Amino acid sequence: MVTYRAGDIIMPATGNMAADSGKSIFLEESYKQQGKIKTFRWEIPYACIVELTEVPEMPRPSASISEPREVSAEAARQPAALEFNKRPA
Repeated sequence: MVTYRAGDIIMPATGNMAADSGKSIFLEESYKQQGKIKTFRWEIPYACIVELTEVPEMPRPSASISEPREVSAEAARQPAALEFNKRPA
């Protein structure tokens, strides 16, 4: 989950972190529209990020509720704030 500044407004965003250019992060979300898989990707510059939090992966909608799901040690961790090594001045 990312909280970022868009002008005078603080906005939340969720998605899979697709890339990190060193100046911005790129979030990606896939969805189905008219039977086709579509992907939406957006860029959030470091300077606009207020908070960046890692959350455990949620089960995919196609997963069966009745089947047990394996939880990796990585996914079982509690949400934690991530820190940047470099922040532009």
